[in-house]
Amino acid sequence: MKIALMDSGIGLLAAAAAVRRLRPDADLVLSSDPDGMPWGPRTARDLTGRALAVAEAAAAHRPDALIVACNTASVHALPALRARLEPGIPVIGTVPAIKPAAAGGGRVAIWATPATTGSPYQRDLIERFAGAADVTEVACPGLADAVQYADEKAIDETIAAAAARTPADVRAVVLGCTHYELVAERIRAAVRRSDRTPLVLHGSAGAVAAQALRRTDALPGPDAAPAAPGLTVLLSGREERLPRAALSYAEGRFLAQVSPAV
Repeated sequence: MKIALMDSGIGLLAAAAAVRRLRPDADLVLSSDPDGMPWGPRTARDLTGRALAVAEAAAAHRPDALIVACNTASVHALPALRARLEPGIPVIGTVPAIKPAAAGGGRVAIWATPATTGSPYQRDLIERFAGAADVTEVACPGLADAVQYADEKAIDETIAAAAARTPADVRAVVLGCTHYELVAERIRAAVRRSDRTPLVLHGSAGAVAAQALRRTDALPGPDAAPAAPGLTVLLSGREERLPRAALSYAEGRFLAQVSPAV
């Protein structure tokens, strides 16, 4: 089987690694848009055009499903992507994990890009799924770009700035951008709870990977082979190797290690 993932950049690594762990026998196609990123500042129409091009590059490799491993693209382009590719290729969007984060009550923060923070899409998710939880939206300007280029200084500075805007009594943080999952432990270390109890982080990678496999009836079973099948990397449509910055993160190194085609 073959699963494709798309994003503006390397934020798709977390979901790709989750798919690989669930189905080590699956081929992966990673399609991103370094020529056009960041997508966040673009108009919805422009972003949708970029997202469609990235999705079509992936679709040319005939995947069994496509994961839109990008919150911003899921907010603005998911209907257009589904209209273009379904029913031939199931398209799975990425939704911030607000519902599980809010399940325990208390105060929850949602870290997201400025384009997603305060958007009608995110506000609707909060209204529908936050329940009684007290939700604080925290915009994180520059963090996705810092992660994309593995800029250690910028990562530290942007995480620190977002942590300073996060309430001290927050119980959980929703990682509302797929790039943030690559630096999850650095975020955990930066957000200091007033009672010093461990902070709970909620990403989307595991859930979206499992959903993609459910849509293709390919959830892991006892006969899943511990193989190392192919990994195809598409950068703005060009077939290349994993970007060097991807290897700065555990998920990128994992994919490179178990995928000899890289």
